[in-house]
Amino acid sequence: MPIRSLQHVCLAVPDPTVGRTFYEAFGLEARERGRSIAFRCFGRAQDQIVLVEGPKKRFHHICFGTTAKELPEIQKTLEKNGVRLLDPPNEMGPEAAGLWFHDPDGMLVNVKVAERAKPRTDPPWIVNTPGHYGRLNARGAPGRDLEVKPRRLGHTIVFTPNVDRKLDFYIKNLGMRLSDRSGDLIAFMHTAPPSDHHVLALLKDPKPGFHHASFEVGSVDEIEIGAQRLIDKGYRNGWGFGRHVLGSNFFHYIRDPWNSLAEYFCDIDVIPAGATWDARDWPAEDSLYLWGPPTPEDFGRNYEAD
Repeated sequence: MPIRSLQHVCLAVPDPTVGRTFYEAFGLEARERGRSIAFRCFGRAQDQIVLVEGPKKRFHHICFGTTAKELPEIQKTLEKNGVRLLDPPNEMGPEAAGLWFHDPDGMLVNVKVAERAKPRTDPPWIVNTPGHYGRLNARGAPGRDLEVKPRRLGHTIVFTPNVDRKLDFYIKNLGMRLSDRSGDLIAFMHTAPPSDHHVLALLKDPKPGFHHASFEVGSVDEIEIGAQRLIDKGYRNGWGFGRHVLGSNFFHYIRDPWNSLAEYFCDIDVIPAGATWDARDWPAEDSLYLWGPPTPEDFGRNYEAD
């Protein structure tokens, strides 16, 4: 499996400084680079979200990491399968290393040599459950001043008019694997293990576009305190608090300034190295959530297509 990690997601937006205000409130650290702004998670030496200037908000590209040994093999596979390699976009400047190409939807993809950055390791999350009381003589609730610091970009979901065609492309050309799906509505994919249940997911829509980027935090407290702080600042509630079936993660989504979504999550399923994962086709009612508030009508809306 040549693809080892999700490196970053890049969006083109009319005013990146508007995005800076949002993502800093979300808990990320900003770095200006000419006409672009890159955002990193606390303690992680890796760009996770990149904003470049453009006439309207649109998905710009997705970047994956691989090894120096595997990058030439990926190039050979792409060329064998008739995928045309492209020159790097001028707006990416010195960050434009690696291979550039379009997937079947015309979505721009970058694959480069990059290690999985190692974030800060949190102490164990100790909770009390029946018969397992790990937290004794200590209060469990955090203070109201709890810092919400996303640890890493876990996954992204994009819209596609043809889930199977796009799924086949990433399997054949980049070695990704199916984790779970729900008919032709959505498919979840993982990279070389160890991997989260999903690093890239494909959601059906008549037109391509960006649905959301999801960031891991340390607890359900961070999920909800982070979400409520953003809502208090005037950002629109997306959906949550709840728990997914596919991936199992707790979640809360917030609308960014362009009506895409940014998600806080914790406790996602992990596929370890050497494991055989049972990919299944799930009923539609399991494609969204196990519990939580009713799904908003516009949760699956592709605002880039408006």
